[in-house]
Amino acid sequence: MGAGNKTEVSVFLLLGLSEDPELQPLLFGLFLSMYLVTVLGNLLIILAILFDPHLHTPMYFFLSNLSLVDICFTSTTIPKMLLNIQAHSKDISYIGCITQVYFFMVFAGMDDFLLTVMVYDRYVAICHPLHYSVIMNPRLCVLLVLICWLTIFWVSLIHILLVGWLTLCPGMELPHLFCELSQILKVACSDTLINNICLYVDSALLCMFPLTGILFSNSQIVSSLMRMTSTEGKYKAFSTCGSHLSVVSLFYGTSLGVYLTSAVTHFSQRSSVASVMYTVVTPMLNPFIYSLRNKDVKGALRRLHVHDGPLASEPSGHWGLQREM
Repeated sequence: MGAGNKTEVSVFLLLGLSEDPELQPLLFGLFLSMYLVTVLGNLLIILAILFDPHLHTPMYFFLSNLSLVDICFTSTTIPKMLLNIQAHSKDISYIGCITQVYFFMVFAGMDDFLLTVMVYDRYVAICHPLHYSVIMNPRLCVLLVLICWLTIFWVSLIHILLVGWLTLCPGMELPHLFCELSQILKVACSDTLINNICLYVDSALLCMFPLTGILFSNSQIVSSLMRMTSTEGKYKAFSTCGSHLSVVSLFYGTSLGVYLTSAVTHFSQRSSVASVMYTVVTPMLNPFIYSLRNKDVKGALRRLHVHDGPLASEPSGHWGLQREM
């Protein structure tokens, strides 16, 4: 089949959470509020890290990247959702849908990768503190982020190119809030065997391996913390790792739940609600989870508010553990 078959469909219909007209204003207000909180919260984290030299460390470098990805992640789906609710429409163009699928995969994958890199950073900091500044040097940190971006860019592009060879029938309805690859494959009119194989292989490689690494690193971290003699150091390390583990559990728990249930059953309203958890709620909660129990971030946010500009503090000559542990 040629790539020209994709012209058989020009519009998808996104069914959303509910078709009840009376619920649309409530859904609009709810999603708009969550979107604004997500953007503002993550933007404040980025600005605090950018302007406070105390936070120029690997952990906060990765956290600022995670905040940027979370803003882009929600911006991929929520604005179009709000526009459809406001216009009383369910339409999304073919190009718009494929574009949404691509960037959704990119930013979801980056969330996954960054969470893995962040737990590796904590593993080195806690299990190998004397070698931390040597191992987690600025060059390695930037290289890790670049590798994550390049990997997910190309993996997502391969999926989009494969979708271009599918025959898509007119008037397709997607029982979802936004365009997602697995849902497009389910309603395609042509054979999707190759697409499904690639999807499942990528899901295994890009999700299960990072998750395994996260679980292994956390087990080593817990083992090291149990051997710590300093109560204050143990509490601070537990606090940092606990925040990260909360985000990991929320992200993986909801996303894996959605994909496992949708793989064996028809996508239901319950699955739509679960997808909202990892596409909207998790990015919204990340700034609160990472900052409420972190004195350095709270202090930086306070100084950012007071000075309304670059924060005055002593420069940090290198990335290290002084403010992290």
